Amino acid sequence: MGPIDYLVIEFPGSHMTGEGLPLLVDLVDRGTIRIMDLVFVKKEPDNSVVAVELADLTVGGKADLAVFEGASSGLLGQDDMEEAAAVLGPGDSAGILVYENLWAAPLARALRRGGAQLVAGGRIPVQAVLAALDAAETGPSSEARPA
Repeated sequence: MGPIDYLVIEFPGSHMTGEGLPLLVDLVDRGTIRIMDLVFVKKEPDNSVVAVELADLTVGGKADLAVFEGASSGLLGQDDMEEAAAVLGPGDSAGILVYENLWAAPLARALRRGGAQLVAGGRIPVQAVLAALDAAETGPSSEARPA
């Protein structure tokens, strides 16, 4: 198996355009990722969290999430959905996506055959990368740097 990651995507006001769905399908079709779980949750006005059936969702005025029906490995439980929804405001929804990085599976197999093992992993938030790049661009000019 390749590494397993998850994303929580917030939809303020539960408004979904569906613009990213074709890109997600393309990643699956090309064998880059395998969707293990895809669930949607909504935070109600009383702050309770409810799971939303894919069949009940409309995206951009039409229901086109049928391709994701049955994407459930059982990894996500009610506690995971409630934890993900903790950052949502009342009336907002979120999609929780758990996926396997298929592109990394051959590398992982080769490393294991060679006796290696993954001992740490992580993700650098996009905002931190952008801030570091901005800081590097606005840093001292090359004239001020020692030779």
